[in-house]
Amino acid sequence: MELNILTLCYLIGSVTFILGLKMLSNPATARKGNLIAAGGMVIAILGTIFLYTDDAGNKLHNYGWIFGAIAIGTVIGTLAAKKVKMTAMPEMVSMFNGMGGACAALISIVEFNHIAHNVVPGFHQTYIPDGAKGILLIIIVGLIIGSVSFAGSMIAWGKLNGKVKDFSFKGQHIFNIVLLLVILGLATYLIGWIPENSSIVFYTIFFLSLLYGVFFVFPIGGADMPVVISLLNSFTGVAAACGGFLYDNKVMLTGGILVGAAGTLLTILMCKAMNRSLANVLIGSFGAKPTGGATTVTSEGSYKEISLSDAAVVMSYAHKVMIVPGYGLAVAQAQHACHDLEKLLEAKGVEVKYAIHPVAGRMPGHMNVLLAEADVSYEKLLEMEQANEEFPSTDVVLILGANDVVNPAAKTDTSSPIYGMPILDVELAKSVIVNKRSMKPGYAGIDNDLFFRPKTSMLFGDAKKVLQDLIGEIKNL
Repeated sequence: MELNILTLCYLIGSVTFILGLKMLSNPATARKGNLIAAGGMVIAILGTIFLYTDDAGNKLHNYGWIFGAIAIGTVIGTLAAKKVKMTAMPEMVSMFNGMGGACAALISIVEFNHIAHNVVPGFHQTYIPDGAKGILLIIIVGLIIGSVSFAGSMIAWGKLNGKVKDFSFKGQHIFNIVLLLVILGLATYLIGWIPENSSIVFYTIFFLSLLYGVFFVFPIGGADMPVVISLLNSFTGVAAACGGFLYDNKVMLTGGILVGAAGTLLTILMCKAMNRSLANVLIGSFGAKPTGGATTVTSEGSYKEISLSDAAVVMSYAHKVMIVPGYGLAVAQAQHACHDLEKLLEAKGVEVKYAIHPVAGRMPGHMNVLLAEADVSYEKLLEMEQANEEFPSTDVVLILGANDVVNPAAKTDTSSPIYGMPILDVELAKSVIVNKRSMKPGYAGIDNDLFFRPKTSMLFGDAKKVLQDLIGEIKNL
C-alpha cells in the first residue's frame, strides 16, 4: 500500500513538472507554473522520505540529517533568491546549475562505493561484481557529465561576475579533445575490464572530468555564455536522470529528462538565433582571443550626440517608438523607469513596443524577466522576427544598452566574428537613439558601426538616470 502511495507521489511530481515547464513558456503563467512544479517536488521529496523502503524492507531513518540539510538549503536558497539583483541573476542560475551537477557527481561516487568492495584496505585493490556492469555504466556517465557540469558552471559563474577572465592557449582545443578521449578511454577500461585498481581509475576519471569542465568553458567568449549556460543546464539534467536510473526513482528520472531535453532544445534554438552551429560556439571562442582578452574592431568615422530635450521632443511627437533593451538596462536596474517612460508616451498617444533579441543579456530570457518584473505587458514584447517587420513603420528606436544584437557588421562585414548572426534591423526605423555609458565595445568585444550611421544619435549616461531625466523633460513639454 505504501509503495502504491509512493508511486502516486512520483506520478503527481512528474505531471506537475511537465505542467510547470509548459506554463513557463508564457510570462503570464510562468510564476504559477514555477509554484506548481515546486509543489510537485515537495510531494515527491516527502513521499521518498516517509514511504521509501529498500529491498530488505528498511525505511529511511536518519531524519535529523535529512531535514537539517533541507532546512539549511532552504534558508540559503531563499536568501540568495531574495537578495540577488537582476543583473546577477545569470551567475546565480549558473551557480545553482553547478550545484545540481555536483549532486549528480556525488551520487555516482556514493553508489560506486556501494558496489565496490575493497579487497585490501585503501584504493589499491577493489572488487566489483561482473553483474554490476550496467549499474557501473550509469554511475560513470553520471560522474562524468555531473563533474563537467559542476566545474564548467563554476567557471561560467566566475566569468559572468567578472572574477574569471577568458583564457585560452595555443592548441587548447586539441588539448580538450585529447583530455576527453582519455576520460572516455578510462571509462571504457573501467566498465569493460573492471580492474583491481578500479577505485584509482574511478577517481582519476572524476578528477579529469573536473579538469575538462574547467578547460571546456575557459576559452569560450563572453557573447556565447548564454549558450554555454543552457548547454551546461542540459548536462545537469542528464546527470540527474542517471541518478534516477540508479535509484529507480521515476520523478527524478522524469525531472532530469525534462531539464536535459529543454536545455538541449534551448541551446539549439539559441544557436539558430545566432546563425551558428553548436560546434562553432564551442570551438570558435566567439569574442575571445588567446591572451584572454576581447577582440576589438575599431570603426572609423564620427558619431553625433543628442540632448535630453531633443530626445524628449522626438519621442513625444512620434507615432511609434520601439525600445530595444540590453544588458545596460539590467546593469542600471532601469526596467521600472523604462516602463514609466512607456506609460508616459502612451498617455501622449504614442504607440510603444519592445524588441527582444533571443540572446540579449547574459542568459536566455534575461530581458523578458527584467521587463516582467516591471509589469510590462507581455503583448508588447516582440520577438526578433516580429520586431524586424515593424521597424520600417517605426519613428524612433530607443536602444538601452544593447550592442551586439543591433550590430550591422553581422550583415555587412564578412570578417566580423558575428557575421551571419540575425540581428534587430533597427536601421530601418526613421531615427535611432542609442543610450550607452560610453563608446566602449559590447560583451562580444566588437565595435558597432551603427553608432556612426547618419540615422543614429548617441545619448550617453546611466540608463536609469537618463530615462528618469527623459521622463522629466517629456512632462515639461
